[in-house]
Amino acid sequence: MAGSYELKQNAAGQWCFTLKASNGQVILTSENYESRAGAENGIASVQKNSPLDERYERKVAKDGSPYFCLKAGNHQVIGMSQMYSSEAARDNGIESVKSNGSSTTIKTPE
Repeated sequence: MAGSYELKQNAAGQWCFTLKASNGQVILTSENYESRAGAENGIASVQKNSPLDERYERKVAKDGSPYFCLKAGNHQVIGMSQMYSSEAARDNGIESVKSNGSSTTIKTPE
């Protein structure tokens, strides 16, 4: 089973998406978009950019937790990971986004 995207609208009317691995774990979370079409374009950008290692910015939070951002060709952030316990765990998260990011399955919760 491959990964999938979950597209949803928040209480303020903005749209966002998450990329989930085949085990259901969230591996990438988008920014908020003003429209559903904007969020769908964000998903298309993840599908295009996720296989490219140079699109990942490996970072460390102030508390020392490693995480990463996936960026488009124009250097805009498409999505961000959770905080990880180690750089190795973060790198495994990047590999998971690389392997699941091309998914064309988009779910919209009721």
